[in-house]
Amino acid sequence: MLRKLGAEFVGTFALVSAVCGGAMVSYAPVEWYGGSGLLGVALAVGLSVVCMAYAFANVSGAHFNPAVTVGLWAAKRFPTLDVIPYIITQVIGGAAAAGVFWVILAHGPGDPPGFASNGFGEHSNGGFSELAVAITEITVTAMFLIVIIGATSKKAHAALAPLAIGLMLACMHIIAIPISGASLNPARSTATAVFNGGWALEQLWMFWFAPIVGALVGAGICWVIGTCGTEETD
Repeated sequence: MLRKLGAEFVGTFALVSAVCGGAMVSYAPVEWYGGSGLLGVALAVGLSVVCMAYAFANVSGAHFNPAVTVGLWAAKRFPTLDVIPYIITQVIGGAAAAGVFWVILAHGPGDPPGFASNGFGEHSNGGFSELAVAITEITVTAMFLIVIIGATSKKAHAALAPLAIGLMLACMHIIAIPISGASLNPARSTATAVFNGGWALEQLWMFWFAPIVGALVGAGICWVIGTCGTEETD
């Protein structure tokens, strides 16, 4: 179990590092919050998951995301007893990455607003409402889980699974960044909200609730399609 939790820590650390680095550092100081731009952030996050999945899928399953863990549990691909340890480790790994960037940015040329936190209403990148953000996060996380469950089924090409998953994550970020800042991942949202504080912590509930609901919806769709469980149906 320690090997699995170590892999989840490192993988989540890399994912949140991609978020913080892509959104706040790589394009600084021209435009702090914009970072490397929407496409740059989306690709950074997606490619980080591709690389970490190839590194650790054979160790921990490469979840790096509490919503993924819950979705795979709902799909009967993950044991109940491991759910809480995985989620705790993912949150700690994400917070560690955000902490590193908090120190880096404290010694940089400016203070990026929001610390790449997710939000709704006036804290949405595009000013979208609470309802719009909830629908977006549920939808994109459901689609992400459908790809994860399908790409890791026994009938899929295992070697291509990390690539499919990472590319789908990048696509979902392109959709969601203007609306919610693109969570899909409660550990990622918690990591940045903790260091931003204030409104980000007040709105953090949304970025646990919506991605987990989305993960369960995605798993439910996969049960209907027949890609869930340890033995997929024809």
